[in-house]
Amino acid sequence: MTHRELRKKFEEFWKSKNHREVPPISLIPQDDSTTLFTGSGMQQLVVYLLGEPHPLGRRLYNIQPCFRSQDILEVGDNRHTTFFEMMGNWSLGDYFKKEQLNWFWDFLTKVLGFEKERLYVTIFEGDPENKLSHDFESKKIWKEIGVGNDHIFSYGPSKNWWSRAGEPAKMPEGEPGGPDSEVFYDFGVKRKIHERSPFRNLPCHPNCDCGRFLEIGNSVFMEYKKTKNGFEELPAKNVDFGGGLERILAALNDEPDIFLSDVYLPIIKALESITLTKYEEAENKQKLRIIADHLKATVFLIKAGIYPSNKERGYYLRRLLRRVAVKIYQLTAKTAEVKELLFVVEKILEIYKHLYFQDKDLTSIAEVIREEIHRFNKTLKKGMTLLLNLNNPAGKKIFDLYQSYGFPKELSEEILRERGLTFSQVEFDKEFEKHRQLSRKLSAGVFRGGLADHSEKTIKYHTATHLLHQALFDVLGESVRQEGSHITGERLRFDFFSLVKPDEEKIKKIEAIINEKIKKELPVYFVFLDREEAFRIGARALFREKYPERVKVYYIGPSLETAYSKEFCGGPHVQNTREIEPIKIFKWEKIGTNIYRIYAGNTKKLEE
Repeated sequence: MTHRELRKKFEEFWKSKNHREVPPISLIPQDDSTTLFTGSGMQQLVVYLLGEPHPLGRRLYNIQPCFRSQDILEVGDNRHTTFFEMMGNWSLGDYFKKEQLNWFWDFLTKVLGFEKERLYVTIFEGDPENKLSHDFESKKIWKEIGVGNDHIFSYGPSKNWWSRAGEPAKMPEGEPGGPDSEVFYDFGVKRKIHERSPFRNLPCHPNCDCGRFLEIGNSVFMEYKKTKNGFEELPAKNVDFGGGLERILAALNDEPDIFLSDVYLPIIKALESITLTKYEEAENKQKLRIIADHLKATVFLIKAGIYPSNKERGYYLRRLLRRVAVKIYQLTAKTAEVKELLFVVEKILEIYKHLYFQDKDLTSIAEVIREEIHRFNKTLKKGMTLLLNLNNPAGKKIFDLYQSYGFPKELSEEILRERGLTFSQVEFDKEFEKHRQLSRKLSAGVFRGGLADHSEKTIKYHTATHLLHQALFDVLGESVRQEGSHITGERLRFDFFSLVKPDEEKIKKIEAIINEKIKKELPVYFVFLDREEAFRIGARALFREKYPERVKVYYIGPSLETAYSKEFCGGPHVQNTREIEPIKIFKWEKIGTNIYRIYAGNTKKLEE
């Protein structure tokens, strides 16, 4: 089955169950300051899972492009990728476990034609420490469906509980989560259990990570919210389903290697032709998988408006491209040719043509890749020179090469071996672990607060960005286009495109307009409107976003007709601008061609 056929079947099935499509959001989440990328289909639905009404109703579905930066080092096996598409359906307080499990089983067995004996299910066995009970209800439903006891497995919170932050103990206050029930496909081939697997000493089973089983769908019963006193039930019991399109496709084709499906195989073939290597040869497979995944993720990130840099989202894009260059060097013993990389990029655009890309996208994507690869190829050669001049290659020095120049340990090891040299693996691992712990700490910092960090201060800054957005139009004109925003409890950051260059005088004028509106104590309201009506009345929208037929519009002012600001947004916001308090623009800078960044807040404490 092709990926386009799978998409069509998924959409038709949920439409038949009276679900409406909620368009996927950008890889840059606009209403969530707590995470750098969209990493799940439910990310745009958090406020609705917590109880707010959705403009499209209570039954929804979509296919959401996702990027998970934390999976970069996992790429290289047959199933892990940084970029993937999540097929999802949701019930916002409508149906619950019985309908969801029966419908998903019907979709798998009746629509897609999976053999029932090849499917295994898992349920939540409870978490006594957090007073969360065993999900006997789901087990009963699965048995009524016809799944035998030998195909039902129970696991604890590390495996069968889902929230954006992980298991219950890791969830911040305000974050929703719940027990889940997963479905696995059995490829019927036992492989060596991974040495790091927590289940390596147990008989083969769905979560043993041996390669025999592949998770193809996860029904989360989103019914709890974390509080300082433990877990409390949400206003309504919700369903949040996610199934990886690439994984379902692999199972449908009974092929455990997702890189042999039609969303990857054209990329692999193109890479074989430019590197003069063969994918079936074991020494090439991991490197070709990494290049294929990283180039695909690169294309989608650039399309979302991200540019290589040393900070936040741009850092991850830069890291992906540099790993591509290094892996190509490992395969070919020469630096990557941009022309050859763009040949591969064309194949990626062809796979998703008319879904996410048009032919014209190649020009802008190529420009970013060309500049970054040219720059890194010079760095790559410099790193090689430093490596070849090392006469005492301590483990720390090899790690510094890895960290500063993107040199993988294996490449350094190979080059040193040719010179009859070795380095301390223990010392390298020690430095690597220190770096890993720091990265985890930083990642946890990005996610602090939960639920898009709906603290009083961030809600104020969220509303302030609406005033800033409109003030930019007032001063710089209609060419202004929002590129992204990031809000913490300390400050707001706003990125925008403008053909008119801001200067000190214009920035002061923008600041004055914002504070004038705050001083006027304008009320803040929202209304549900048909999408075309919202555009007609002048509501501001993000140009890269696709919006559903019915949208939520927040407006600042006494009436919709006379409002100062009207903007497509999911919320939340203050009730009156006086709650925001005076805003100061502390810093502004140019970050790209006609793209600028503003930092503002109530104090001078900035987190850049």
